Amino acid sequence: MIFSVTKNRFASYAFSAVLILVSCIALAGYGLKQGIEFTGGSLMALRFDERPASSEVEQILRESVPDIGSVIIQPAGDKDVQIRLKALTEDEHQKATLSLKAKWSTVQELRFDAIGPVIGQELRSKSIQGLLIVLLAIMAYVAYAFRKVAAPVQSWKYGLITIFTAFHDTILPLGVFALLGHFAGMEIGTPFVAAILTILGYSITDTIVILDRVRENLGKVDGTFSHIIDISMRQSFLRSFNTSVTTLLALVAIYLFGGSSLHEFTLALIIGITTGTYSSLFIAAPMLLTIDKLSKKFAR
Repeated sequence: MIFSVTKNRFASYAFSAVLILVSCIALAGYGLKQGIEFTGGSLMALRFDERPASSEVEQILRESVPDIGSVIIQPAGDKDVQIRLKALTEDEHQKATLSLKAKWSTVQELRFDAIGPVIGQELRSKSIQGLLIVLLAIMAYVAYAFRKVAAPVQSWKYGLITIFTAFHDTILPLGVFALLGHFAGMEIGTPFVAAILTILGYSITDTIVILDRVRENLGKVDGTFSHIIDISMRQSFLRSFNTSVTTLLALVAIYLFGGSSLHEFTLALIIGITTGTYSSLFIAAPMLLTIDKLSKKFAR
């Protein structure tokens, strides 16, 4: 690998800074479009022999449940529709189903989920708590794993770099989904949270592999710290890159052929693993050199 990650580290930093900035702006401006798992409500999936116009379906629902409120109808595939609306009681659900079958006798109800707002708030808070606990546990573990490294960068700073790359790899999917939610109506639910946790695990594993190779070479390779980092990257690059590519090929296949129910999960993983590979190779190791230089500068 002729490309030197240490010499070109500021270009990598600038590229990541732009992506993070765009993601933060998207999150601040649009936010994430939360599904009924977090906001509460009902989700009904229907299959027709010949899908009617959304306005017809909405009219039948409003006639059967007069105070139904906001109704969002999204086509899915060739014959299916997904309907999102307020949390229905079982009586309201049965009235709506009977009215739909009276209009379209062959309609099939594929799915019906109803989640109250209290449960939605609890799921959201527990998801956030889980993410914070995972990040703190990871930082503590990395600091312990690298405890014998004292120079030129202290062990706890390896943990700090790992947490930063984890933040980098999760904020970008969040930003993309904020844009998709605003412009394409894509909602997030518990599968998205599962994807974010998976991204954290994958990203951190990849980052630790790179940093651990630097740690091993500190006692084996002569030369400057930047030279040791570049040598470590040459030794790890193909393994990390090939592992990520094979994983991405499987995910793309699942996204294309696995059905719409898997799109949210697989798309988040595709984005997260792509950014995770980039950050592990071009951000994590170069940050060791940057921290070393900053420490020496402020120590003067």
